[in-house]
Amino acid sequence: MSVRLRAFLALIAAVVLGLGLTACGSDDDQGSSSSGSSDNASKPLKVGASPVPHAEILEYIEKTLAPKAGLKLDIKTYDDYIQPNVALQEGQLDANYFQTVPYLDAQKKDNPDYSDLVALKPVHLEPLGIYSKRIKNIADVKEGASVTLSNDPANEARGLKLLQQAKLITLKTDAPDNATPRDIESNPKKLKFTTIAPANLPRTLDDTDLSVINGNYAIEAKLTPAKDALVLEDAAGNPNANLVVVKKQNETDPRVVKLEQLLHSPEVKTFIEDQYQGSVIPSF
Repeated sequence: MSVRLRAFLALIAAVVLGLGLTACGSDDDQGSSSSGSSDNASKPLKVGASPVPHAEILEYIEKTLAPKAGLKLDIKTYDDYIQPNVALQEGQLDANYFQTVPYLDAQKKDNPDYSDLVALKPVHLEPLGIYSKRIKNIADVKEGASVTLSNDPANEARGLKLLQQAKLITLKTDAPDNATPRDIESNPKKLKFTTIAPANLPRTLDDTDLSVINGNYAIEAKLTPAKDALVLEDAAGNPNANLVVVKKQNETDPRVVKLEQLLHSPEVKTFIEDQYQGSVIPSF
């Protein structure tokens, strides 16, 4: 055999061997990717939640429904409304369950990094309430009464709308969704407003005439919204239902899909109704 022919055959053998190794490498990579996806699906779903009622609802699911569904939950509680979205965006959580669509929209407006956070289906409503230790009837509010509201834009506006529902103020007809006291058209009682962190609102009841408190913080403070609120937010047509939020790419994560199914199950609906007696209302 000539030297040229031997060299040519050697070149062909090298090419064939190289292609074979490349094909094997592709198979290994695909196997690794598939295995990674499978491993992820079997891992606990990390969900951030407010302690009440969100974490309680998740704990009910974890104990009674999740094992049969093949879902593992890792529930992490947060006492404020800021950290759960930070943790979700940074990848410390797979999902969070504490907020409403108006709140998420306001957060997205202020934080461009949250643009890929998406809200799933409504789960429950925690009616906002007006509470007082000094006043027994909303009609007895005196001129110059002090009012504390949440200092986050979505819940501040929601509180003002509740005060309007109570006929204490009138907002301008063109008031924006993130209305502030500057958007009040009529304030016949000359109410005086102070905004603070929502978690601290129950603590103001000893020092203020009225406090507009989020349902979850009212329950944590041993208040019963359905009984103790002077005025409670209307549930019908209310856009402020609480729900699960995930990154857009995780909407179809099998674990998220399972959690959504369980959160909207008849068993969870019954649990919410029995556990909270109208202070938390199913939205499905």
